[in-house]
Amino acid sequence: MPFRRYRPFEDRVNVPVTDRSWPSARLDHAPLWVPVDLRDGNQALAEPMDTARKSRFFDLLVRTGFKEIEVGYPSASRTDFDFVRHLVTGGAVPDDVTPVVFTPARTDLVDRTFDAIAGLPRAVVHLYIATSPVWRDVVLGRDRDEVWRTVREAAEQMARRATPGIRFQFSPETFNLTEPDFVLELCDGLTELWDASPDRPVTHNLPATVEIATPNVYADQIEYVHRHLSRRDSVILSVHPHNDRGTGVACAELAVLAGAQRVEGCLFGNGERTGNVDLVTLAMNLYAQGVDPQLDFSDIDAMKATVEHCNRLPVHPRHPYAGDLVHTAFSGTHQDAISKGLAHHAHLAAESGVPAGKAPWNVPYLPVDPADIGRSYEAVIRVNSQSGKGGTAYLLRTRHGIDLPERMRPDVSRTVQEATDTSGREMTPKELYELFRATYLAESAPVRLHAWSAYEEAPGVHRFVCTLEAGDRVGDYEGTGGSPVSAFVDALSGSGLAVDIVDFAEHPASDGDGTVAYAECRVNGRTAWGAGMGSSAAVRAVLSAMNRATR
Repeated sequence: MPFRRYRPFEDRVNVPVTDRSWPSARLDHAPLWVPVDLRDGNQALAEPMDTARKSRFFDLLVRTGFKEIEVGYPSASRTDFDFVRHLVTGGAVPDDVTPVVFTPARTDLVDRTFDAIAGLPRAVVHLYIATSPVWRDVVLGRDRDEVWRTVREAAEQMARRATPGIRFQFSPETFNLTEPDFVLELCDGLTELWDASPDRPVTHNLPATVEIATPNVYADQIEYVHRHLSRRDSVILSVHPHNDRGTGVACAELAVLAGAQRVEGCLFGNGERTGNVDLVTLAMNLYAQGVDPQLDFSDIDAMKATVEHCNRLPVHPRHPYAGDLVHTAFSGTHQDAISKGLAHHAHLAAESGVPAGKAPWNVPYLPVDPADIGRSYEAVIRVNSQSGKGGTAYLLRTRHGIDLPERMRPDVSRTVQEATDTSGREMTPKELYELFRATYLAESAPVRLHAWSAYEEAPGVHRFVCTLEAGDRVGDYEGTGGSPVSAFVDALSGSGLAVDIVDFAEHPASDGDGTVAYAECRVNGRTAWGAGMGSSAAVRAVLSAMNRATR
């Protein structure tokens, strides 16, 4: 491949390397999250949202807890203008939410933007222009002075049109390819022109419009601006990373370490090319570190369904935190670790007297409790040919009340793997249970128990009387032992069937009707497991194991 056609970032932009402080910083609080789904994300859709879809999306963002929401680009289309007017006239904006509107640096489009927000008690008007050399030379045909004049004219018009409650934002688009001194010249000039103050700050938003380097380079750029901005206490430093190199989340996290106070992005990473930075992943990453994200994702599946409806784009099944498969384990080793981790978590919670949903979380392979985001445990472990004994045992126990003894699990796992290897597909919990019933609860052949009774004829002495069919022979037999099961084995020996019980376990049935029993039996040198349910579970388990061993 002709890799020499492409230049490294250091040949395209100077990044002043200073005494970095961001590598030793820690993320201990959430930045101001600003979703741009209704503008930037909407521009990236093959079918842009109409007012109904935008309204549904806006309501979702409000319910989730966003306090500043970019609602549109009213000078770009009638649809966007009408939606902003719908928010204004319909009283749809809560008192604690500030809408943001987007405008290019053109005075006529600034006026159109202010016409759209007329009547809003508060809003942020977001001014932008591309500033990097390649855009100045190839697209705009303007030098640095001409770009600043264009920005200043639009900013002065904004100042003239503003009413109390209106704040200003500026984005030097393609910031990450723009000379740092020019970024400071523009931002500081606007901070002064708009007379920003701590109680009426200006937002300077620094986009990684197209990613050009590793995230540490973006962090260096943000820290440089953070340290050199004038009137810093009157500026909200914001970032807007894209995901062209697949590192948008890392860019945003490092940018916050470097001094950014605000992050623009989209839910689940929608946006042009490879998308805007994903706010869900960013916020949940904080949550998984014990930091309050200031957002509510407690029903992440409902959120995902709304976003998929409005965007008409699917969320990837492997998407962090929200994907259909993200909390799912097929691998046997993963399943075993998760199953043990969940049991250990429940045990520790019970010991400490704390509900499991509030106890400290420390389960292998699961960075967060799926229940915290509205997911059920049943979706965590699923079975296919890669699955092992832990996952199979977990599903049988949690979905069907079958608590397999430890020694029985490898045998059941082999049975399941043979079936899934043959089918080549995932096995549902219902199919898993049906396979278990057909394999381990079978009592029909080659030995059948037609009628039987058991009673304790003396303390510690049980008698078992039965009618057995073995092949073409039917006979009545009886035996004694220290339990009904041992008495049954003694009766079997009288019929010529030498059966040894290698292992046995039982537990109450989950529905309260009798017990579930498991028996490993040796017959003529062969061993097999069987199971039984109901009031005669123990006898049925021995009979099933014996039949499996003699086939």
